[in-house]
Amino acid sequence: MEELGHEGKIEEIVDRTLNFWIDHELNQLPCDIEAEMLAPDQANEEWKFWLPIKSTITDAELQEFETETGFAFPDDFKTFLKHKHFYELQISEVSFCSLPVNTWRTSLREMMFETYSREFLFDKGYVPFAVYSDWGLLCFDTHNNNAIVRWDHEIEDSFEYQYKNFYELLTEISKA
Repeated sequence: MEELGHEGKIEEIVDRTLNFWIDHELNQLPCDIEAEMLAPDQANEEWKFWLPIKSTITDAELQEFETETGFAFPDDFKTFLKHKHFYELQISEVSFCSLPVNTWRTSLREMMFETYSREFLFDKGYVPFAVYSDWGLLCFDTHNNNAIVRWDHEIEDSFEYQYKNFYELLTEISKA
């Protein structure tokens, strides 16, 4: 079997997880779903099924978002962002930031700046991108080449090294 490169492995992990969600009907939410992502034949008016779709995020849009936020995403995370739009993606204990097709910027901005006050994380060089169980958040550590740290929301200055980069995080948690 041919070995996948980083991009291919990231896409394979995301696709495998999203397919599991669909196969087990976990892809439903009690909220409005963007038309492009709404599954056909909705039987329930309250809970709606959503489907992941190919990402429409471009390099230019990412560069614009990076300029706006003042943070340049690691290349492997850009690959992740440019692969699929989804409402929920949980792998092991990690719940990634929602990336709906028309509101992905808002969702990422909320994760980065509004999940917890800027002064706790972003202003200290920690950029949140996922929720870790009920512990807190996973963040890029801008002081350490964007290594992944876990921030414990109960202890303000608790940043624990987890993975050397986003690719290592994704490949390790997908083994669980």
